Amino acid sequence: MLVVLVMYLGWVIPIPYPEPSDLSSLQLEREQIGEDQYKIGNNWAVKNDYGLWEVYVEGDAFERGVIYGKLLEEPVQQQEVFFVDQIEKIVPNSFWRFCLRVMIGFFNRDMTEYIPEEYLLEIYGVSHAFADEYDTSVGPKYYRILNYHAAHDIGHALKDYNMVGCTSFSVNDEFSADSSLLVGRNFDFYVGDEFSQEKVLTFIKPDEGNQFAMYSWAGLMGVVSGMNESGLSVTINASKSELPSKTKTPISILTREILQYATTIEEAIVIARKREVFVSETIMVTSAIDNKTVLIEKSPESIDVYESNQGKIYCTNHYQSATFKDQKINKDNISNSDSQYRFDRLDQLVSSKQPLDLNETVEILRDQKGIDGTELGMGNPKAINQLIAHHSVVFKPQEKKMWISTNPYQLGNFICYDLDEVFALAGKRDLNKKLYIDSLTIGADPFLSTKDYADFEFYKEIKKQLFDSFMIGIHYDLSSTDEEKFITSNPESYITYMTLGQYYLDLDKLDLAKKYFEIALTKELASIEEENKIKGLLNECEH
Repeated sequence: MLVVLVMYLGWVIPIPYPEPSDLSSLQLEREQIGEDQYKIGNNWAVKNDYGLWEVYVEGDAFERGVIYGKLLEEPVQQQEVFFVDQIEKIVPNSFWRFCLRVMIGFFNRDMTEYIPEEYLLEIYGVSHAFADEYDTSVGPKYYRILNYHAAHDIGHALKDYNMVGCTSFSVNDEFSADSSLLVGRNFDFYVGDEFSQEKVLTFIKPDEGNQFAMYSWAGLMGVVSGMNESGLSVTINASKSELPSKTKTPISILTREILQYATTIEEAIVIARKREVFVSETIMVTSAIDNKTVLIEKSPESIDVYESNQGKIYCTNHYQSATFKDQKINKDNISNSDSQYRFDRLDQLVSSKQPLDLNETVEILRDQKGIDGTELGMGNPKAINQLIAHHSVVFKPQEKKMWISTNPYQLGNFICYDLDEVFALAGKRDLNKKLYIDSLTIGADPFLSTKDYADFEFYKEIKKQLFDSFMIGIHYDLSSTDEEKFITSNPESYITYMTLGQYYLDLDKLDLAKKYFEIALTKELASIEEENKIKGLLNECEH
């Protein structure tokens, strides 16, 4: 039956390849200008002194994709290694990985019907930079990159957005120090530390639509955080979804289309209405032209727009508009998850610091405390800063400026780019000169130089070893010394004790497991969902 299913997937429902009208860009070769500096015509890629890639591409869709892939060939291939390694770690059995591949292939069988042809061509162009080594074990290059573009959506649907619990906000008028729009966002998409190391800030000058900048990782042509030349910015926040039965438009492709083709909020709404998605998501859209921010709340079935009647608007992981706010799935989400808690903490910080300037905006994005300064322990999902962020961004749309975080998480310096200056330089950039504006850098979080941060690094490594032991079966012998040090490195976090409980439960040391689960329940828990999970594990210790 499995063989028949594979034949059906391979022959009856193949994913069609796009057909570029001109393949000549495949013959282009990049020129190395210096260490980590490359050019192809007007296009360039440079790794800056913070270890972040800055990339500029122009032209038609397929040409842009091919050139992007050639400029970033090594990071594109390395990013896939990190991604596949994570999958192989979670699903170590090759047979079950094969089954997973078949299931995802079936789930995504119609994806190309929901993605504009322009982006299919661009993605197809990038796919030529992918390595050959996964062609047999994972799938053809073009199939793979298409599936990777749906990873955010699939991860959010299957993991109940535990991988994507983002926080964002926007202020203007009396809530902003200079009365202009100011947007802050944390993108808490986590698939391992290695995946987050080499970030890419891409500047695109397409043959149609707006020039724009987007911040993400190598190989992603969709947008999770970005701003265009008209001062329109977009960010995305996951919301609660039912398990989808098939893929439609990946949310990052929808936001890419908005960034490229919208200059006003109304134009963004029109684009959002015409696309079908397969998970629930909030798109925060801020427009310099309209001088306001709205939340486009979209589910597989409906869409609504939420506007605040004040000069501030917040977004975590639940809906606020009339269409969705009273739906059972949304109310359950508010009651059972950490979304409302982060929302309330965000309001508390904005209200106490208003009017906000750039530094105060970044301080909020780095906040690790709970409501009224409650100690949550490091890495608690209730915190605005959960110490897992892939990146953090601040936008000033009227000035066309964006500040992006540098490693690690949102703790490093935030460096500033002026989109008007970048696109004025375009292909004429001197690759040896800094593209970011040094004088506008926002300094690193002082937390980075504390003992607490050093403790967190140790804590994170031990937690990873424990998780691999009870979840994946990679045996780890925890010494009594490391156990004590693990606890003292993050003593207020319920996750510390829950992780130890799971480790000992897996080893059938029920008394120890019970002890740690009981301690976990005395700490500040992230949500009712987490409380019920720990109580369920505690129950297992009684049998």
